[in-house]
Amino acid sequence: MFCPKCGSILRPKQKGNKRIMACSCGYEERKAKLILKETKKEEDKKVEVIEKEEEKHLPLADAFCPKCSHDRARYWLVQTRAGDEAETKFYKCEKCKHIWREYD
Repeated sequence: MFCPKCGSILRPKQKGNKRIMACSCGYEERKAKLILKETKKEEDKKVEVIEKEEEKHLPLADAFCPKCSHDRARYWLVQTRAGDEAETKFYKCEKCKHIWREYD
């Protein structure tokens, strides 16, 4: 419902022991039917945090670690530059967990 004076939306307002529809400009609608719908919000579900073991699911590659000289590393790709440029490949050493990147 909208105010006939200014066009703003009418909001429910408590006046004495009655509820009326009122506007911020001062207009009050006494004849309006009020239909209020109350909804009960369910409690938010809790999210469990699990230890990070996602690196076990990353592919393994033959890559030379610049820190410990190990020859195997997990890798993943991230688009760090413009869409028409190549992705950046990140490596994580299996042995020392050192992370480095390689641009193609």
